[in-house]
Amino acid sequence: MDELEPEQVTMLKKAFDGFDHEKKGAISTDLVGTILRMMGQAYNAKTLRELIDEVDADHSGMLEFEEFVTLAAKFIIEDDSEAMAKELKEAFRLYDKEGNGFIPTSSLAEILKELDDTLSDEDLENIIKEIDTDGSGTLDFDEFMEMMTG
Repeated sequence: MDELEPEQVTMLKKAFDGFDHEKKGAISTDLVGTILRMMGQAYNAKTLRELIDEVDADHSGMLEFEEFVTLAAKFIIEDDSEAMAKELKEAFRLYDKEGNGFIPTSSLAEILKELDDTLSDEDLENIIKEIDTDGSGTLDFDEFMEMMTG
């Protein structure tokens, strides 16, 4: 649950409670696919079955809320990662004005300065040295992605 935002956990709790008609604190594993679909989460049936088997340790066919969150988090976090990668790819493309597949570190320095105008030239130089791991004077998408996601 630590991997999810509080509002995501709240959304999952509402969905879970909506299907826990008897208020037993558990839902049938058969309902998990329906809940994920209602939440707009895409899933592969085989993968879902494997994950259910993984989180339903006692193989009771019922998932308690914590088990449900563990399972649902795998889909939500994957979607968030894909969305972030797509946004970062678009941002990178905007800074790669020439379409060469890289950003000059001089452009990166300008970007960083815009984001935080308290950075000194020495700070910028140190950040760029750390990010431009191959010392090429340019930042490729992988280096950019690493910088943005840590």
